[in-house]
Amino acid sequence: MPILFLLLFVCCFGQAMAQPGIAEMQQARQDFTSSFFSVFDLSLVIAGILGITGAVKIYHNWQMGKHHIESDVSGWFFAALFMVLAGAFIRALFGI
Repeated sequence: MPILFLLLFVCCFGQAMAQPGIAEMQQARQDFTSSFFSVFDLSLVIAGILGITGAVKIYHNWQMGKHHIESDVSGWFFAALFMVLAGAFIRALFGI
């Protein structure tokens, strides 16, 4: 039984040695960091577009006589909020 664990440990150690080095990981992080801020800004722009579009549609429905628009308001609001929080979550997840 101990030989099986030793063999398993050796196989796992061989896999770990085949991973890229520290320099490659730092380069990948730098590449990701440089392109991430544009993705975060894109999420804020999409949230703004969702907010403006939702406001216009809700205003139009209100003016057309539809006064029970609570579900529309919450739907558009939470869509925009989701986009803002998604960008912040990605930023926190990757530590940028």
